[in-house]
Amino acid sequence: MENELEVVNIRLVKEPSLYSEQTLDSPQAVVELMAKELLQYDREVFCILNMKNNGQVINMNLVSVGTINASLVIPREVFKSSILANASAIIGLHNHPSGNVKPSKEDMIVTRKLQKCGQLLGIELLDHIIVGGTNGKMLSFREEKMLNVTGRMDWER
Repeated sequence: MENELEVVNIRLVKEPSLYSEQTLDSPQAVVELMAKELLQYDREVFCILNMKNNGQVINMNLVSVGTINASLVIPREVFKSSILANASAIIGLHNHPSGNVKPSKEDMIVTRKLQKCGQLLGIELLDHIIVGGTNGKMLSFREEKMLNVTGRMDWER
């Protein structure tokens, strides 16, 4: 038929769990939860934790696998799982295989873009955390006051 309109179904498909149900009460707790996942990559990866209104983690989505020093982060891909999971907030994480956790110019731009898009969608970016290679170093945009956040997290109570 010439004027046929396709009907699509969009749904969240849950994968087997990778993580414990530990409480995230600090950026360090977030890193502990995600360290095994992030440290296995020899290139940059960007993932998000989709969060409930009460601060509990709903799920994790690996958004992008990049090169040794860059990862393509598109807001559409970041927020796709957040919308499907009915998340009220997200925490972004990515690794720097070099071990240097200093944010790049691109990291700063992506963070601001995700924050603005989240504000439009009603899904707040609570933090963006960089994990350094296998050296255990981390940088929280929130702790470093590089992120203007209105939502509270457990470690602020």
